[in-house]
Amino acid sequence: MSSEGREQYDVVVVGGGPGGSTLAALVAMRGHRVLILEKETFPRYQIGESLLPSTIHGVCRMTGVAEKLAAAGFTPKKGGTFRWGANAEPWTFSFSVSPKIAGATSHAFQVERSKFDNILLEHAVEKGAEVRFRVSVTDVIEDAERVTGVRYTDADGTEHEVHATYVVDASGNGSRLHKRVGGTREYSQFFRSLALFGYFEGGKRLPAPNSGNILSVAFESGWFWYIPLTPDLTSVGAVVRRENADKIQGDPERALLALIDECPLIKEYLSDATRVTEGQYGQLRVRKDYSYHQTNFWRPGLVLIGDAACFVDPVFSSGVHLATYSALLAARSISSSLAGIVSEEAAFTEFEARYRREYGVFYEFLMSFYDMHVDEDSYFWSAKKVTRNQHTELESFVELVAGVSSSEFDLDGAESAALRMKSKSAEFVSAIDEMSADADGNMTPLFRSSAVRQAMQEGAQVQSRAFLGEDLGPDVPMFPGGLITSDDGMLWQPGPA
Repeated sequence: MSSEGREQYDVVVVGGGPGGSTLAALVAMRGHRVLILEKETFPRYQIGESLLPSTIHGVCRMTGVAEKLAAAGFTPKKGGTFRWGANAEPWTFSFSVSPKIAGATSHAFQVERSKFDNILLEHAVEKGAEVRFRVSVTDVIEDAERVTGVRYTDADGTEHEVHATYVVDASGNGSRLHKRVGGTREYSQFFRSLALFGYFEGGKRLPAPNSGNILSVAFESGWFWYIPLTPDLTSVGAVVRRENADKIQGDPERALLALIDECPLIKEYLSDATRVTEGQYGQLRVRKDYSYHQTNFWRPGLVLIGDAACFVDPVFSSGVHLATYSALLAARSISSSLAGIVSEEAAFTEFEARYRREYGVFYEFLMSFYDMHVDEDSYFWSAKKVTRNQHTELESFVELVAGVSSSEFDLDGAESAALRMKSKSAEFVSAIDEMSADADGNMTPLFRSSAVRQAMQEGAQVQSRAFLGEDLGPDVPMFPGGLITSDDGMLWQPGPA
């Protein structure tokens, strides 16, 4: 293809899900040419229906799509309800208890992803991005050490090339391009699960005002999610440990019913329900929920966001949050580099450090959460024992939290992390016990837990910046010598000298 006729964009985004659409919208809003390449047609089915407030009121507010989501009729989610830990009774947390997530921002949504993702993609197009459907990206184009575009095949089988200053891989856990940043995909030994899930009509709801909450219920073989998508439609999935893979083999209908029989609370909630057997929700599906992270998140010209970079156990519904948050970080890096405000190296180093930190915070918090369960025969006790292996899981754990490569890893750091995790776990259990014993349902003890506060800190900061802009005051670096965000949250700027 001649240089005169070749297609050239500022950014090519591979994948039109929440991460890809969010990044495309943010970069297009800065006046840059953006092309999204999507292998399917929208709307299409996708798992991951339970969202967090920082996605709705933070990132989506910045792109301008929040009002469209509010008008879409999705089920409001005020918090979460759990039958988890030593306490036999379900307990509930509410977003509104945190002073940083109050008033109009104290909720998220349960969404049908086919509708949610379509709204985000159409919004990105409204902001100036282009999209091509039914195309399969096969590889990147390289010029020396830099990625300069991608090759793709359209629905007719015709091969194409498109060039760009930056390629963003937002294609999820099935990414073909993640290997092209270099490094490897490292899998966690702590979170290695399989999920069997489907959809039901007529399932029971939690009492108001928590009827829209996700219900997560631990049982001997793992845990269930129970997500009320509409007044009548519920997403139901059983997550089991890898050693129990035989429980989801064979006839999936029989396997799911057997797992439901193991979990009395879920069985009660589905006692009058009927499984959906037609349409996009008619299939029982199996997914490997193996947590992982890529050892590199970027190289010159190529950046991984969302599940292409890392994935963590889904019990706290962090998937769409991590996808859209990483999209925001990467969009800042791309726009700042294209504008010459900071160097590419500084911009993407900041992206990777912050994304690793957020992933690490959820990872550490989830370790504390799983450590609550005291039944030695349970999945959670088995998972807990893995963390005692100082040469595998803890090494990976500290690498994620600190954002350092394994060659720089110090085992003393792993011991410190182990003690910190155990301390946070004990603190978290104490908070749950105190909260459960309070007849008035006071949530304050939960939010005194440093594990909870840390997990919510960055999301609250994103929300505050989206709402208040320059009125929030100047940003401060997250890391020594690091960058800060602009008042509108769209760019990186050099930190104070």
